[in-house]
This record gives sequence, C-alpha cells and structure tokens, in this order.
Amino acid sequence: MPRFVQFDEFGSRDYLHVVERERPWPGPGQVLVRVMAAGLNPMDVKAYRDERAAAHMGVTLPSGIGQDFAGFVEEIGDGVTRFELGQAVLGTAPFSSIADFVVVPEDGQVIAKPDPLTFEVAGSLGVVGRTAFATVRALGIRERDTVLVSAAAGGVGVLAAQLVVRAGATVIGTASEENHEFLESLGVIPVTYGDGLAERVRDVLDDDRVTAVLDNHGPETIEAALELGVPIERVNSIAVFGPEARGAQNVGGRAATNDDLAELADLLAENELVLPIDSIYPIERTVEAYARLEGGHVRGKIVIVTD
Repeated sequence: MPRFVQFDEFGSRDYLHVVERERPWPGPGQVLVRVMAAGLNPMDVKAYRDERAAAHMGVTLPSGIGQDFAGFVEEIGDGVTRFELGQAVLGTAPFSSIADFVVVPEDGQVIAKPDPLTFEVAGSLGVVGRTAFATVRALGIRERDTVLVSAAAGGVGVLAAQLVVRAGATVIGTASEENHEFLESLGVIPVTYGDGLAERVRDVLDDDRVTAVLDNHGPETIEAALELGVPIERVNSIAVFGPEARGAQNVGGRAATNDDLAELADLLAENELVLPIDSIYPIERTVEAYARLEGGHVRGKIVIVTD
C-alpha cells in the first residue's frame, strides 16, 4: 500500500507518522506523480507545532506534511496536455508531498524536471526557489548594490545570495562559522549572526554602504538594516511581518511564476547555481528529518526519499 506521512494532533513532530492508504487517482486536469524525493521547509514545522499558524495556512486535521516534490508522472487525468506518462517533474503540493504519490493540478505549481537535475535537488526547489527568485526581483538588485542576506546558507538564502552575485552586486551573508568557507566559495562575504551584526558588516565592507537587505531570519536583520541606514523600502523580509517588519516589504514565493522556477531549475541543472543537500532520510525516518531541521544550522535542504 502507498505510504503517506500525516499528523493527527498539533504540538510536536512526534505526532508525525507513516500511514498506508489507497493510491490516489487524478481527476480531470490533474496529474498523479510517483514521488521520488520531497524537501522539508520551516513552514512545515509551524504547521504541526502551532495550531494558529496552521489555521492561517489552511491546515486542518488530519493533515499531510511537506510542500515540495520531484518524481515521475504515473497517471494523467482527462484533458491533461502539458505532461505525459513517465515524464520527470518537480513542483509544490501543500501539506501532502511526503508520500509515495501526490496529485497536483496540471496548471498548478508543477514543471518539467531538467534531465541533469538530481531528484534530491529538484524535490527541494519549489518553495525556496520561488521565494529566492521573487525576493531578489522585489528589490531590483543591480550591479551597484551591496546586499545583506541573512541565513545565507539556508535554502532560500543560499539561492538568493547566488542570484544577487549573478546580478553583479556585492553580497554579505550571515551564517554560523561552520558555513563561512562554503559561502566564500559562492562569492559571498560571510559574517556571523547575533548581537553586533551591523558593526561586523561595517568591518568587512570598509567604506562601502549596504543598499539592500534580504531577511530570511528575523527581527535582528531588520534592526541591522536600520542601523546600517538602509532605506526600509529596500528591505524585504520573509521572516518578520506586521509591526515588527518596520515597513519592510514582505514579498514571498507567491510572487514567482512557473517560468521563474523553470529558469532556476535550468541554472541548477547547468551548474550555474548550487542548492546543497544537507542530509537525506528515508520516508520511515521523517520524524528524525524534522528533528534535524528544528535543530538549525542546516546548509541548504533536508530531503525525504521514498526508495
């Protein structure tokens, strides 16, 4: 029987468990995908830990878990023309992707997978890829910019930082010291996060001025941006909302299109960008995978595989 990871109570990753259920079937305009790999995202943790956050995301019990997937088209519903049986695809299916099968609309957030792209990377790309692309575009980054990117070794941050480098701008990225050498290899100037962030950024930039900020971490980054004199309209946060955002933009992945995601997938397939895989777990060890995610200091993405 096909496996599906779900939770029946809020409060802890320990409520996640693998269940067996009948194989789903695609309806008109839908595609059934045999999942090979599914990436974890921080919003998953909010969904199973915080009932209020879950309600905001439209999660009701019992719920599946996972957003992103990559796999092969197993069945197609009536009227489907974009995909064919056996085709490799990647995409996003909210709170249902950690499973052997997932059903997605043909016109939804699903695209063809480039052949050279591994399933592990492809299955991790949907949420972070769209978010990174949209946030960088929202600030209109140019060659003359100097950009602070927080959580620059994480899933969104590592892609956003590389996109800013590709735009010709100078990039400072916050990360734990164990990730500094890795960021340097990508052309990013690393700094340690925590108290005194603004001063450390000034130290590495000498006389240059930070002109834009991509916040993937929290209020600390917003405070540093203000200390560094960055105009608040040139700050975008995916981690701080409401009054705490202090007027920063809150552009996220919803502002990106399938074409944007396909462009990123092609860049990754051509080794023009990298999305590191922190660790890989079989579906039976999903709880352990989320424990790793909750522990922090993740480089890139954590992936669940079904085989």
